[in-house]
Amino acid sequence: MTIYKNSVNVMWQKYRAENPTISNKFEAWAFGNSPSMADELGKLVMNGIKTGTSSLFYWYDQGLEPMPSVGSHVVLLDGEEEAMGIIKLIGVKIMPFNEVPETFAYLEGEGDRSLEYWRKVHTSFFTNECDELGIPFEEDALVVCEEFEVVYK
Repeated sequence: MTIYKNSVNVMWQKYRAENPTISNKFEAWAFGNSPSMADELGKLVMNGIKTGTSSLFYWYDQGLEPMPSVGSHVVLLDGEEEAMGIIKLIGVKIMPFNEVPETFAYLEGEGDRSLEYWRKVHTSFFTNECDELGIPFEEDALVVCEEFEVVYK
């Protein structure tokens, strides 16, 4: 059983009280790889600008993380690991990095929301992840593209 800060459990219980038919299963995590990035990206989500995220399929293929699934809930954390809100996954697609469309780059809500910006930032991010994993990053690496909506603030 994962232990979360009190704000996570309180927020989840309030959400469940308003939505008693949903499963009690949820995850809690922050976007990015630093507290400042978690705060920045979390604010984009809470303001309705960021409605998508992507990750390397490798994490799921190797059993290192559970595969995201439509309908699942995430309590979004800030840089201090406090609850910001709850998102629900509404779409999950797996595709090669070099085939991610401009429409998805826009959903990620970062920078100028262009595909060029998305590829630049994510090439760097995924390359660093691959370096840590001891594998090469390649342009046709599979990525998991998730779409979500904020269901609780």
